[in-house]
Amino acid sequence: MSPPPSSPLPSLREECGLVAPRPARWPADGHWLLALAAAAPVWLALSAWAGPQMRAPAGAWAWASLVVVQPLLEELVLRGVLQGQLLRLTRARRWGPVSVANALTTAVFVALHLPAQPLAWALAVAGPSLVFGHLRERFASVWPAVALHAVYNLGFGAAVVLAR
Repeated sequence: MSPPPSSPLPSLREECGLVAPRPARWPADGHWLLALAAAAPVWLALSAWAGPQMRAPAGAWAWASLVVVQPLLEELVLRGVLQGQLLRLTRARRWGPVSVANALTTAVFVALHLPAQPLAWALAVAGPSLVFGHLRERFASVWPAVALHAVYNLGFGAAVVLAR
């Protein structure tokens, strides 16, 4: 009797989440919709509290960077490559509801924001980062995280503009 066939190892593309989200109907998923809905009160609070002190994107290229380039690059590198490989290396171990991979990736995400932002602002990206990481793991794909990150950045930029 031969041993049962082992499951095939995931490809690097799969490990990095560069595949279609599973399930494919992610925009209708409750977790994604809750993360989307939770952003609006934050944008309103930011606009009222800190909007006048924040810099609005100046021009089309700045908006494109904020809404397209930054979310795409950050999510591909951090949630795709880094979190994907950390998931493999840590065997998807968890600290309560958060995977070790998501927590470590979030620490890197915060650290990357430190050079451009004051400490409190850099620490404030930890919450969204954990959400992006959760979505990356939930759908085994970076694309829901990329989309949500783009929407968050768009709302953040709009909150700054509206505060003026």
